[in-house]
Parts: sequence; structure tokens; C-alpha cells
Amino acid sequence: MIARPKTGPRGLLVFDLDGTLIDSETDLVLSVNATLRQMNRPPLPRQQIASYVGRGVPTLMRRALGEAASDPEVEQGVAIFLHAYRVHMLDHTVTYPGVREALAELRSHRMGVLTNKPSEFSRRILAGLGIDHHFLFIYGGDSFERKKPDPVGLLAMMEATGVPPREALMVGDSDTDVLTGRNAGVWTCGVTYGIGSGTLDATPPDFRVDNLQELPALLDGGWQKLGLANPGMSIEA
Repeated sequence: MIARPKTGPRGLLVFDLDGTLIDSETDLVLSVNATLRQMNRPPLPRQQIASYVGRGVPTLMRRALGEAASDPEVEQGVAIFLHAYRVHMLDHTVTYPGVREALAELRSHRMGVLTNKPSEFSRRILAGLGIDHHFLFIYGGDSFERKKPDPVGLLAMMEATGVPPREALMVGDSDTDVLTGRNAGVWTCGVTYGIGSGTLDATPPDFRVDNLQELPALLDGGWQKLGLANPGMSIEA
């Protein structure tokens, strides 16, 4: 077994936003359906819209409008959605149970947010919920030329902090986050309560938690018990 630093991956903790730190599903669904109504399209079921979340707004709207939608229609949809969501993104959005407590326990760590949501919205939501002060970095889908699962944002945080891959952890609710972590060569943790958690079975993370409050204990001495050898080895915690 390859020896690990005693700190494990505590050097850098990077979190997804929607479905991981915040329950934003209602505001996203309402904003998408408001967009569809304005474009004379029928509304979509909540679960269907939720399944489109995670790859950025253009992908969200392209899926919501359907394969037959033209590029100009998708662009129009994106503009309408962004306007609606800018006004209503904190109407119903809250942190998931255990998130505030976990972030408080992890406050001695270096932490960042890496999401495909626009960076302006991400910062406003985190500030509005009063948790933005926990993070050294808040990067969105427009912060770099490429979005997750491309690892460019995660690699940028690692370079800025000098943290090697084996001391970094990507935490998220979907296969997009797991693939981002894998592409950067870091540890991955899946949360089972998020919007995209159904995708974790096909793309399993190194371990999973049912509540983010489980994470501090795993970081404080849990690695030896888990018996993990290398990032990318998927097991159940």
C-alpha cells in the first residue's frame, strides 16, 4: 500500500454547489419553467428539469427546450433564464442539513467551491446564505474556458495553494464532480442527498457520505480505517 501523508487530503477541500452545499432545486425548476412559458413551451416536470442540472446553463436550457431547438432559441432561453434566476435564486434555496455545521468544523482547512453555475450567481447565493467566508476560491462555469468535468478549475486551486493531488478532495453529488476529481487525480467524495446523486452508482467516488457532517470525522484519522491506497479507488464509507 502506498504511504499517505498524515494529513490525508486535508490540504484542499473543493465543493460543488448545487446538490452539494445548497438545495437550489425549486428555484432552478421554477426559473426554467418560467422561461419555457415565456417561449410558449409547456412546463416540464420537476424531476425532469432536475436531471438536466449540473453541466451549466446552456446545457440546461438546450435539454429543457429539446433537441429540435435551434442555437438562437437556446441563446434566447439562456438569456430569459438568467434574468429570471437572478431575481429568484434565493427565494427557496437553502443549505442542506449539516452543511453549516460541517463547514464550521472544517474551517481550519483550505476550501473552495467549483461549480458550473455562473460565478456571479454562485457568489451571490453563498453570500446571501452567509457561508461565503469559508471559501478561498469561488469558481463558476464562466471562470475558465472549460467547465467541469474538465479539471482546469480544480487544478488552478491546487496550483494556487501548492497542494498535491493526494492531499486534495473533490466533494459533489454527481458523476460530473467525480469525473472532475478523477481528471485532476484527486480524492473524490459523493454526497448521497443531492440532485445528481443517482449518477454516483455508474460513476462511483472513492467514498460517500449521507450528510456533510460525516466529512470532518473521515478527514481526521478515517483514512487508515478505510484502507484507501490511491485516489480513484471506489469504496463505501
